Amino acid sequence: MREEAASPSGSSPLDELLIEAVAGTGAHIGAVYLLDGDGEILLMDAQVGMPAAVARAWARVRTNDHVPIAVAVRDGHMIWLADREHMARAFPTSAVLLPYHYAAAISPIRTDDTVWGGLVLLWPAGPATRLSRRLRTTIDTTCAQMGEALMEAAEKGRPITPGPRPRVLNPRRVPTAEPSAQVRALECLNRLPEGYCSLDVEGRVTFLSAPAAELLGSCSSELLGARLWKALPWMENSIFEDRHRAAVFSRQVTSFTARNPVGQLLSFRLFPGVSGITVRITPDSAGRDLLHRVPETGADRPTRVIALHEMLHLATTLARAVTAQEVIDLVADHVMPVYNVQALAILTSKGDRMRVAASRGYSRQAVEEFDGRPVMPPVPERRPYNAGKPAFFSSWEELRATYPDAIRSDDMSAWAFLPLVTSGRPIGTCILAYDRPHHFSTDERATLTALAGLMAQAFERARLYDVKHQLAQCLQSSLLPHALPEVPGLELAARYVPATPGMDIGGDFYDLIRLSDTVAAAVIGDVQGHDVTAAALMGQVRTAIHAHATAGANPGEVLAHTNRLLIELAPDRFTSCLYVSLDLERHTACLASAGHLPPLLGLPGRAAQVIDTSPGLLLGIDPKAEYATTELVLPPGSVLTLYTDGLIEEPGIDLGQSIANLAERFTLSPDLPLHDLAESLIEEATVDQRGDDIALLLLRYATRQVSVRG
Repeated sequence: MREEAASPSGSSPLDELLIEAVAGTGAHIGAVYLLDGDGEILLMDAQVGMPAAVARAWARVRTNDHVPIAVAVRDGHMIWLADREHMARAFPTSAVLLPYHYAAAISPIRTDDTVWGGLVLLWPAGPATRLSRRLRTTIDTTCAQMGEALMEAAEKGRPITPGPRPRVLNPRRVPTAEPSAQVRALECLNRLPEGYCSLDVEGRVTFLSAPAAELLGSCSSELLGARLWKALPWMENSIFEDRHRAAVFSRQVTSFTARNPVGQLLSFRLFPGVSGITVRITPDSAGRDLLHRVPETGADRPTRVIALHEMLHLATTLARAVTAQEVIDLVADHVMPVYNVQALAILTSKGDRMRVAASRGYSRQAVEEFDGRPVMPPVPERRPYNAGKPAFFSSWEELRATYPDAIRSDDMSAWAFLPLVTSGRPIGTCILAYDRPHHFSTDERATLTALAGLMAQAFERARLYDVKHQLAQCLQSSLLPHALPEVPGLELAARYVPATPGMDIGGDFYDLIRLSDTVAAAVIGDVQGHDVTAAALMGQVRTAIHAHATAGANPGEVLAHTNRLLIELAPDRFTSCLYVSLDLERHTACLASAGHLPPLLGLPGRAAQVIDTSPGLLLGIDPKAEYATTELVLPPGSVLTLYTDGLIEEPGIDLGQSIANLAERFTLSPDLPLHDLAESLIEEATVDQRGDDIALLLLRYATRQVSVRG
């Protein structure tokens, strides 16, 4: 973790500009974001005045997210948010996740047509905070200077790139007082009956008076350098962390009350400043009438405010989940640590049997005990119990009283049953399990019930997506050849790799058609789109090519006939296609291309050659399009490689360069089996997530018949 201030040796030219911007505009928080190499993610490079935990939560922002920094960079103009209400109207998600009072200016960093990132500045909200002409000019000037610094560094071959975590910069320092003055100040504070302590923006104690230590029931040596809500167990469930964050972000005085271990009611008042927070601690003089507002420690603890924020964060995260497994993982990651849950499972039913859709924390034996068991009915006298509503069981005895047939797995002792209901229809149940008896407070029940609603919507979306995706993939795989024909003297290897899970399917296809004992046709193509229509159209294109090829048409005629058919079937869809006729007796090939990527010809000991195919228009554009043919000699042992763009495309890299890169890594040896070569090419292309599928077909003239490996 890099929560410390950036050292001079690790400083960036942007650091001084950021500090100057914060000081010159009167802002109390500032941050610089930079685009990653793909231009799809904004990474926080450095920040001033922001708690590191918040900075880490916002360290990575996708440019297509609806949050201020992403929109400002994407649209290329400054965004001004005058207050929390303005934020809530324009960016409700951001307002929920940072529910504090502040004004903000978010501006892109750019030079001419190049966008490098963005600048974020925050001020206390109020009538005095407005976007004046002077303030606007200062921000624009700062962003221009940052853009020039970034461009200059890039031109020198030393581009500025963010580290793994945002760097924390110190604002302008206040002159340090003489040691004797510090001692006199401490003696002065120690004479007062109330206690005082100083916190940095992270909430760590930097100073503590003797009365403050006494009121907190701890000594200074134990608290210095620690966060109060972490060092003092009785404060862990208070709203201290939230009030501290509110003071940091809003620069307004905040307060709350809490009770120390000896039962004394304490009032905390937080005064924010440039370098941190001053906290005044006094015995609460309001008396016992405030006692009902004090959180009780123990089993009946309330839902922490910070936990509520985490639930809201979960809600926004679930909105982006596209698979059932993503939903389950996100819920487990957020809910289990917040509510001290030891196990979680999502149950569905098929007929009268329960099915475990997924689980976290339960042993394999427990999952096997649940899966396939009959649905448990409640006892007759408890029939009024509504199985469509949440149920909370604080102990094993309570659960058995309602469900006599229940089984106790992994020695769990308390449970929350949260039905997942959408459109009035139950689709499953989420079970939260605790390893000891647990009393569910009113607030906790309400929050978990709301959580069930969020989960149900996300789970239903994911289930529908999974079903659609599985059907589409099944359709696509059924339309691809299950086995390629054996052709004497031709060795081949074919691979199809779907896009990264969570992406839509594609229309990539390949085929090998045996036309005679010495002639075969190889085909590869890519139908536009990533949906069921693309997959279905791919099957029709394959069928048309088969029909025209077996009728004796040459490569150019095959593509021309298929093109006219495609225009009739789907006038709004286009397809790239490469058709190769192989004459194994003459060791030649005749190629025709409809806008497809050029094939590679590899020979042992030589660099792979990119074949110029004189590509014509994509299929489906012009019914009168004609397709030229290219003759090619295939020396013995040569390998002809046909592929789709999923194998080579990389964000930010020119297509021609990507093809050249493929040719460079194409290494061929006489003894290397084609399927090993195919695997090596696929493996390198699938290191990272892909947004497209891959089709690959390798063909080698051989002197003997070999078995087909697909």
